[in-house]
Amino acid sequence: MRIAGVTLPDNKQLSYSLPLIFGIGPARARDILKKVGVPANKKGSELTTDEEQKIRTLAESYTIEGELRREISQDIKRLKDIRSERGDRHAKGMPVRGQRTKTNSRTRRGNVRKTMTSGRRKLEKT
Repeated sequence: MRIAGVTLPDNKQLSYSLPLIFGIGPARARDILKKVGVPANKKGSELTTDEEQKIRTLAESYTIEGELRREISQDIKRLKDIRSERGDRHAKGMPVRGQRTKTNSRTRRGNVRKTMTSGRRKLEKT
């Protein structure tokens, strides 16, 4: 089955394969399946064409995939353009939503481990 340019695997349960689409998480996938009336443990290969079409139209009624990515990037660009604090942090590649950066932001700042002993060694050498 193909929804919004994403091919969903036929051998997976629908409640696990629908979240492969950007913008559909586990809760929204369960909600879509409940509205269509398809059991969550049904696999993609077991769907009828009518059920498949209902799932596709309901899923595409949400903002998903390329449209959602475009919307998010426009929001970030707007924050950068108005020079807000959040926009500056996006531009610098730092955590945006108030996370601790002294010790916890290894993935955003690179895996740099700065310890007191390494700093002391540098001071002693000079």
